[in-house]
Amino acid sequence: MQPYAPNWTHVTEFVMVGFVGVHEARLLFFILFLTMYLFTLVENLAIILVVALDHQLRRPMYFFLTHLSCLEIWYTSVTVPKMLAGFMGVGGGKNISYAGCLSQLFIFTFLGATECFLLAAMAYDRYVAICMPLRYGALVSWATCIHLAAACWLVGLLTPILPIYLMSQLTFCGPNVIDHFFCDASPLLALSCSDVTLKETTDFLVSLAVLLASSTVISVSYGNIIWTLLRIRSAAERRKAFSTCAAHLTVVSLFYGTLFFMYVRTKVASAINFNKVVSVFYSIVTPMLNPLIYSLRNKEVKGALGQAFSLRSWKGQ
Repeated sequence: MQPYAPNWTHVTEFVMVGFVGVHEARLLFFILFLTMYLFTLVENLAIILVVALDHQLRRPMYFFLTHLSCLEIWYTSVTVPKMLAGFMGVGGGKNISYAGCLSQLFIFTFLGATECFLLAAMAYDRYVAICMPLRYGALVSWATCIHLAAACWLVGLLTPILPIYLMSQLTFCGPNVIDHFFCDASPLLALSCSDVTLKETTDFLVSLAVLLASSTVISVSYGNIIWTLLRIRSAAERRKAFSTCAAHLTVVSLFYGTLFFMYVRTKVASAINFNKVVSVFYSIVTPMLNPLIYSLRNKEVKGALGQAFSLRSWKGQ
């Protein structure tokens, strides 16, 4: 933060430097991230298509999975196309307007918060299925699923309103270079000429509230699941029951591990380049891995994919 002077010019456009030091390898990075982006789109669209076409997958678990796949497509599309344009340096690819920057941050935060709540809803679904199977149809009805999904999207949409409003009240008077590949809060605050104490505190509390609320639901759900599994005497039955939630638990571990590191930390941040690597992991790598995790560790999804795309190799793995 710099002291504000009345005669300074307000910034109307930012320049995102992306990954410094990779200029000579920018084509390689462009191809790498473009491949990952396209792979993410194809995977998640395949999940959505398969669930829509296969009547056996029209169950609450896969209803939430399609919402997650839709979200992952939008999540990566908010940042990756702009980053790819920056690598090529065409058409002002590294430049973004002030309004565009705040819009990107709003949508990215909205989708990130929504994913937290969707993962919590999916954990609740697994909890009821394993711990209270006889009441599953009553507790996780289609009406309940629709209400849960709508609540996830609504609360996710409300999450960034106050943080973005406070960001819009800050003064940016130069420099206008964002040391990141998208408009994240931390590098933006570093450029502000205003006092950012209130904004930093709000960001911390909002992030903490989202992560704690959703992770508490997940922890309680899996705590009860583990307790129920331990009471099952048959090892085969335990493995069968756990296999229904293994993929979700893996996805949760990947997503929350990086989010807790990035957004619930002290003011003294880690090295900027390391933060960029972590950002790549949760904003690009994780959305690409999620469909693979769900398909490779779920026999029903593998079978449906094989049937839909006539890939017999998927069957029997």
